[in-house]
Amino acid sequence: MPRIRIFHGEVLLLEHRLRPGRTTIGRADQCDIALPGTTISRLHCTFRGNDRGWRVDDHSRHGTWVNSERVDGHASLSDGASVRIGEFTATLVLQAAKARPTAPRPTDQSHEQVVGTVADGLRVERAALSIVDGPGKNSRFVLRSPRVGLGGEGSQIVLPDTRLTRDHVYLRVSRGRVMVEPGRGAAYLDGERVRAITPLYAEEELLLGETVLRTERFVDEEPVISTHFGEMVAHSASMKSLFGKLRRMAAHHFTLLVIGESGTGKELIARGIHEHSPRADGPFVALNCGAIRPELFESALFGHEKGAFTGAEERRDGAFLQADGGTLFLDEIGELPETCQASLLRVLETGEVRRVGGSQVSFPDVRIVAATNRDLSTDARTGNFRSDLYFRLAVLAVDVPPLRKRIADIPVLTRYLLRHLNGEAYATDDALELLKRHDWPGNVRELRNVLTRAFVMNGARIDPAALSFHNIKTRPVSIDPSGKPAAERAFLIDAMARHDGNRTRIAREMGIARSTLNYRLRKYELI
Repeated sequence: MPRIRIFHGEVLLLEHRLRPGRTTIGRADQCDIALPGTTISRLHCTFRGNDRGWRVDDHSRHGTWVNSERVDGHASLSDGASVRIGEFTATLVLQAAKARPTAPRPTDQSHEQVVGTVADGLRVERAALSIVDGPGKNSRFVLRSPRVGLGGEGSQIVLPDTRLTRDHVYLRVSRGRVMVEPGRGAAYLDGERVRAITPLYAEEELLLGETVLRTERFVDEEPVISTHFGEMVAHSASMKSLFGKLRRMAAHHFTLLVIGESGTGKELIARGIHEHSPRADGPFVALNCGAIRPELFESALFGHEKGAFTGAEERRDGAFLQADGGTLFLDEIGELPETCQASLLRVLETGEVRRVGGSQVSFPDVRIVAATNRDLSTDARTGNFRSDLYFRLAVLAVDVPPLRKRIADIPVLTRYLLRHLNGEAYATDDALELLKRHDWPGNVRELRNVLTRAFVMNGARIDPAALSFHNIKTRPVSIDPSGKPAAERAFLIDAMARHDGNRTRIAREMGIARSTLNYRLRKYELI
């Protein structure tokens, strides 16, 4: 039977039997062979053919090569043809031959595939193994690990067949798919001995000794409960549910909008999304949209050529090109002026990036995570933010609850923050009770500052007397219920009067960067 062998360097990763028709290869879970990597497109290429011949169709902007020549549309394949797909090489085998044994290394450690969601949970596609003939007939085993030893006594899954050795074979589960890896004994598929990692399809039977096995895939429902995500920790039900949702969102490439008050950890969420995603090895680039002057926004986002404008003394990549293969975090997206919104919308719609002053078009592979402390859905309805851009950004969206609505998190957050300050620092029970009674207008950022002051001034033991709170009665400007520019301007005028024009104190009260405050003051002609 025709097959392709997938190599990474000199290491044989898997062997896939080709059936008449088509076999898709790419980064997407829906592909027949899913390969990781920033140089792999979601649908990279397709092998097509039958007994009369085989060819490969290229679908990738990264390119597909056959015997070192780039494929233009499609290319015919002969026995032994070498097809380069990103960092991987696929070799076509048409003539029967023994596969050389190797020490395989799977490319994906995810052994189950998320196929949907339920309330506060996941619909997960899992794999199971059933004995259809031989000793233990009708027994069923759910495969819950990426790699499982199968065989006689001492194996992770023990089969009641005395002819089997320990770890007779190994089963690898990747994205809900089962693959057979040679172990200490002989295993056969369709009468052929398994000599390399080989996919096991639902209709196929695996013979081990006197035991005949089949695999199946089924959908299971499980709750998502997680007490941490990236550098964030929590104990409250609302945050544990949020962390679970973020973990499954991280696995996809869709744009994500994070909504929450200042100090709730929106950038930490963005970094966690990146770290838990297939892009984790790529760059993470953060851009504060509220701190960039409108006339420099396109340069910051897309880059510029040397001499494109006064001061452009050298060619520079913008945030999109810097984040190619990774994640671009657009903070304070709600502060983006309307002229800049149009530029961002254009690149989100077309995927095209062109440096200011340049003609060359690039297509960076970037996932967008945006954050705001504004009610962008209301702003979109009232015309204060482009609705078409909002819907582009909010394909996935999460609301981060403020700290005052999740008081149960304060003890665990306090322990976590103090541990990072000093391994011996701790808060007494009375101090924790006092922390729980505060309303936390600055959220977790304010909690960190309160604990830092207490540690610096009083040492490792933090009791109620060590705690001091700034008496801030106002909420950040973006939380103003009206959400209108007039109210925002009035807030800033009041803040300037209360703080005698001290911008550092105003920015600290609002929970924003001083550069962001300066932008807003210029926006309303207050400086």
